[in-house]
Amino acid sequence: MKVRPAMLLIENNHVLLMHYRYGETDVFGLPGGNPDKGETLDQTVMRELQEELGVEVEVGPVAFFGEVIMPETKEDVLHVVFLGQLIGGLPRLNPAETSALAVVWKPISALATLNLYPNVGRHIQSLFTSQNSPGYIGKIDQVFF
Repeated sequence: MKVRPAMLLIENNHVLLMHYRYGETDVFGLPGGNPDKGETLDQTVMRELQEELGVEVEVGPVAFFGEVIMPETKEDVLHVVFLGQLIGGLPRLNPAETSALAVVWKPISALATLNLYPNVGRHIQSLFTSQNSPGYIGKIDQVFF
């Protein structure tokens, strides 16, 4: 199982997402990536957001974590989602570091209507409304594109 840390950045009731296009489908994902050897999860998130979006972030506590069980040909993924804050820069794509088409701020209320990877929109909405971290969310019900 791979581990993929990501960051949940919320400003003005909007979540920062990366926009991808797979075939005819728009897919949105939380910024983050794969750890390099010897790198901690929080270091990974800071590096990935600097490389892909040109921003500095402060990594907060873990908001939640859960698994996406992949089809047989791919490795399962444990997604660890940190809360965080922008502390420097404006998010702009670096095409040399990501295949994303755009960086967008989407309203928290719209997350349930988006194709998300990982599919955690309702967990983000719940976190925002209850202010309590759900912690371990188990198997993430993921649609594959």
